[in-house]
Amino acid sequence: MFADLHLHTNFSDGTFSPEELAEEGRRHGLAALALTDHDTVEGCARMRAACARHGIEFITGTELTADWQGIEVHILGYLLDTDNRELMEKLTRFQDVRQHRVNEMVARLNELNIPLTAESVFALANCRSPGRPHVGRALVQQGFCGSLDEAFDRFLKANRPAWVPKFKMSFSEAVGLIHRAGGLAVMAHPGLNRADQVIPDLVAAGIDGIECYHSRHSNSTAQHYLNIARQYRLLITGGSDCHGMSKGKPLIGSVRLEYTHLLDLKAAARSRQNIPPEAVAGSNATV
Repeated sequence: MFADLHLHTNFSDGTFSPEELAEEGRRHGLAALALTDHDTVEGCARMRAACARHGIEFITGTELTADWQGIEVHILGYLLDTDNRELMEKLTRFQDVRQHRVNEMVARLNELNIPLTAESVFALANCRSPGRPHVGRALVQQGFCGSLDEAFDRFLKANRPAWVPKFKMSFSEAVGLIHRAGGLAVMAHPGLNRADQVIPDLVAAGIDGIECYHSRHSNSTAQHYLNIARQYRLLITGGSDCHGMSKGKPLIGSVRLEYTHLLDLKAAARSRQNIPPEAVAGSNATV
């Protein structure tokens, strides 16, 4: 039995609907899926229902962007209580910031005589959590760029003309928010951050786990982070970081996390929430 615990849908910057993503999970024979859309849990209800139809276990999640002493860290929050008032209020605020960032990027493009409108980006995104990929797709769709790579290389990458810095909460704030919502905080794709030197600090600040397996981690990179996880007694997770077809091909199925790691994750969540194991039995548990 295997899981993929890092997936995105069109509720943020993925292209698959929750139903399409669950179908892909079934096609790849995955036993459990976690939805980790950026700054939102809005797709979780539909994803849970779609997974239930395929007999797949569903794990509620989200991906937050945080700052640790000037270093950007992505944090996956798992097994969250989506009725938690503080969590939902903060996610709404983060979504507002994302929408404002799109407006700023479009304004900078307009200054470059690129007549893109924010309305066209929001219509394409059709979600409350838009991001740079939606601006890039709009540039391609309207003929201003030939590809998403070109859109990022010319305009949207860091320090390019239309780049706008991303809002980042503090690392401690992000972890505290996840914990108060009953969840677990996991450092996403550490091999992409290249900031191993901060991991001891993140452990001291309350991180619960580390994403050792990722579609852009080589076998040696995965082993490196497995060693770190064992050294600091961190939970081990993994996922494809699939964004649907936005990167040319679906990545789901490229990372197959052994189900025993998900059992460890759920046991840690039960311990934090003081929930008895029998309360979450069943093929579609969310904790």
